[in-house]
Amino acid sequence: MKYACIVLRNTKNRLSSVRYAGVVDAFLTGGVPMEEIVFLPYDAAAALTSSITRLRCDCDGIFLICDRVLCPSAKEAVAACAGQPFSEDYLLETPECLFGVLPANASGESAVRSEAIPRLDRRRKMRFSSITVRTMGAPAEKLRAAIAAARELSGDQLDFNIEETFGDARLEVIYNSETPKMLADEVTRVLTTRLEEYVYALEDVPLAQRLFDVLKLHRMKIATAESFTGGGVGRRIVEIPGASALFYEGLNTYDNGSKEQRLGVSPYTLKSHGAVSDEVAYEMAAGLIEQGNCDIAVATTGIAGPRSDNTDKPVGLCFIAVGTKERVRVYKYHLEGDRERITETAINLALFLAYTEIK
Repeated sequence: MKYACIVLRNTKNRLSSVRYAGVVDAFLTGGVPMEEIVFLPYDAAAALTSSITRLRCDCDGIFLICDRVLCPSAKEAVAACAGQPFSEDYLLETPECLFGVLPANASGESAVRSEAIPRLDRRRKMRFSSITVRTMGAPAEKLRAAIAAARELSGDQLDFNIEETFGDARLEVIYNSETPKMLADEVTRVLTTRLEEYVYALEDVPLAQRLFDVLKLHRMKIATAESFTGGGVGRRIVEIPGASALFYEGLNTYDNGSKEQRLGVSPYTLKSHGAVSDEVAYEMAAGLIEQGNCDIAVATTGIAGPRSDNTDKPVGLCFIAVGTKERVRVYKYHLEGDRERITETAINLALFLAYTEIK
């Protein structure tokens, strides 16, 4: 079976783009890969009609993705081509094809999972399920080797998808109702064994949520002291509903004076080792713990670029400290990429290291 989607772009606002990836990923999770994606301006009526007419000749499903305000006109175009009106909010079904018009937002993703996928399962007389493995910081070669081993074990009976964002990888194993569950479980075991030290969830749970869950489980409070990550670690935690119960404070101690006054970092340590150092990261985390207001502390210091500081330390060098009342550990990284990638990867690493400290 073949499936395709048409993304309608709002050409009146050339600075924005349709965030269609979430809707397409929701289809993929349900075992519905889009073999063709067509991009069209929203006001190209003739091109839209032509694309729908062409695709319906050999597609079992055609789905339009667009901004919410464009959905009514998109549904009119689909209905005209299908020769019948929409009887549901998102879907129009004919004997030959399932059509859909989906907003490019969380509502569209939800409609895919709750409405489109079940309807497609009935049409193809097969149900698809998936297993998700979430990892952080796994080297690309290890990810490739783990997936290669899983593919070899599975033969052609399972499909694999991988999505990586700033070191945070989401590995998805998709199988249908005819696949032995034992095989899917064994493939998952291979992935988790090969990537054991990087795995933080065997379900589709974001990294910050996973840390939140273990903090709540252990009834622990967390505090952060950030230099080059600019409050990003704390922001990711407080975005989760209920964070006020476990997030004590977040300090952005960019200036050396702030590190000294707010965290008790020694002026001698700063002068002899520099702000971007193992020793300073240690004292930043230790300073939070010594104040006695948190059970776990996270501290970050590094060089995000685009230029280095006034030392010979390279862009991408960073130190992340994670401390409890028992100990403080410091981790050193040499991250690559532009300023955004370095900073966001460090934020993810800090969340992951805090999780592994208390899991």
